[in-house]
Formats: sequence, C-alpha cells, structure tokens
Amino acid sequence: MNSLTSGHRAVGLWLFSVAAMVFVMVVLGGLTRLTGSGLSMVDWRPITGWLPPLTSDQWQAVFDLYKQSPQFHHLNFDMTVVEFKSIFWLEFFHRLWGRLIGLAFALPLIFFILKGLITRSMAGPLILLFFLGAAQGVLGWYMVKSGLVNDPEVSQYRLTAHLGFAFLLYAALVWSGLYYVKGGRGNRFDLKALSLWGLSYVTILAGALVAGLDAGLTYNTFPLMDGELIPSGLHSLSPAYINHFENITTVQFQHRALAVLTFILVLIYFLTERQKKTAQLCFLLVTLQVGLGIATLLMHVPIWLASLHQAMGLMFFTSLTWLNFETRR
Repeated sequence: MNSLTSGHRAVGLWLFSVAAMVFVMVVLGGLTRLTGSGLSMVDWRPITGWLPPLTSDQWQAVFDLYKQSPQFHHLNFDMTVVEFKSIFWLEFFHRLWGRLIGLAFALPLIFFILKGLITRSMAGPLILLFFLGAAQGVLGWYMVKSGLVNDPEVSQYRLTAHLGFAFLLYAALVWSGLYYVKGGRGNRFDLKALSLWGLSYVTILAGALVAGLDAGLTYNTFPLMDGELIPSGLHSLSPAYINHFENITTVQFQHRALAVLTFILVLIYFLTERQKKTAQLCFLLVTLQVGLGIATLLMHVPIWLASLHQAMGLMFFTSLTWLNFETRR
C-alpha cells in the first residue's frame, strides 16, 4: 500500500511538473506576441528544427527568409541580421520549449504505464492528452501562418483558439495531477464553483481577443472609456455579432465587463465559503488579477506588466481548477 501510494504521488508530481512547463510556455508565448517575435521564424520544422542557426551563412539564410515576410516589409525593413537575432531567439526558445514538453510528457508516460502506476482508466486520457498537445503545436503554426500572408498581424481568432486550447491542456494536467496526489472525488460538480470556472475561461478568451486586436492600446482609462461608462460605437459593425470579435471598442468593453463580473461573483463565493482555503486563494488571485489588468491598461500595456497579467490569469485559473476538484461530491 505504501509503495502504491508513493508511486501514485510520483505520477502526480510528474504531471504537476509538466503543467509547470506549460505555464512557462504560455508566458513565453505571450512575450513573443508582445515583442513581435512570433513572426521571426517563417517556417516550421517540428522534427528537424531542434538547433538554431550556428554559422554566419545559416543566420543569413534564415534572415533572408524573414525578409520575404510582411513583418519585414511593413515594420522591420531597416533591420540588420544582428537586430534580427534579438527577436529570433525568443520565438526559437518558445518552440524548443514546446518540444521539450513533449518529451517530458511522453517518456515518463511510457515508463509509468509499463510500471503499472497508471491505471487503464487513466492511460487512455493521458495518451489522448499527449496527442492534443501535439495538435496544439500545429495550431500554433496555423496561427503564425496568418501573419505571414499580407498583414504582419496574426488572426485574433487563431490567437484566441491557441491560447484557449493551452489553458484547457494546462487544466487537464493539473486536474490529473490532483487525481493522483489527492485521490479520486465524486462526479458531481458544485454548480457555483463550476460557473466561476466557466466564466473565468470566457473572460480569458475575451482577453485573448483584446491582445489579438491590440485593443489594450486604446481607451487607457478606467472605469470610463472615452468619458463614458458604456462607450458609444459598441455596435458600429454589421452584422451585429461581429462587433464582439472585431470591434476594438466592443472587445475591450466586454473583457472589462466580464472581468468585473468575475471579481464580484468570486467575492460573493468567498464571503459565503470563506472557510475553504481554495476559496480564499481564488479571491486573493482574482483581486491581484483585476489590479494588474487595470494597471496594464492605465500604463498603456508595458510588456513586463502585460506578461505578468497573463501569468496571473493562469494562476487564477489554476486556483479555480483546484477549487472545482475539491468541491466535487
């Protein structure tokens, strides 16, 4: 019994370790977006692209490929190969880290299955999770390709899908880790906790749209937008539904509204369930997240603060994942 418990704990710690790597991956991805580094690598070689350029000729060849991209023609047309390296390295490490995550997941998974430490009921979902992680890499390249055609900006739809999928994969890893470390729970979710989890996820997707449209660079006041609590022009595009995805005013307003609603509902949950440590943690993190979001907006989206805001969002999402695991019956 002790060895079995110890083995299960080892599986859980492995899953938490991979989740931590995904956390770093999300932060790296945000930085590549904020620094404009994500479009520096204009090809994708998932099997053979482990090494960066090593010689001057190799660097020049990679730079020549970049010079054919819209980002070079529209924004970085006077960039030298030395300056190019400064944006290349961040995207390279982002992709390399993704490959390392794949190895860190696949190799221990095989070991634990062979050792019998992963049950049949969990082996299938974990193997599926590996292939979903590989699909996330394909989705990332699909997103990058949208910025290599005409406009040096990736599609906000593809960016939102890429980030949203990353959060789901991360939550699945955390949940699986909790399963092995803390043991199984009932299958009935607490509706209040589940609603907070879902609302936070929608708010995160709305934030991804803000990032994709650079909507945070406008209306840099709070709580008013251009002097109004509810700004004009929320439905200036036709058909009406498109405003929620392509209208900068609407996209920023809906993210604000969802964030405030999330904060209020987490506060209410905290006041009614304050004895739960996970409820206390959720309230602490959502308070910090709202503060970071407002500061990021008022300071016109400095890179370090915007990156911290994204990281805190993932930490808050982690706390809600834990809350939902603990409150199942």
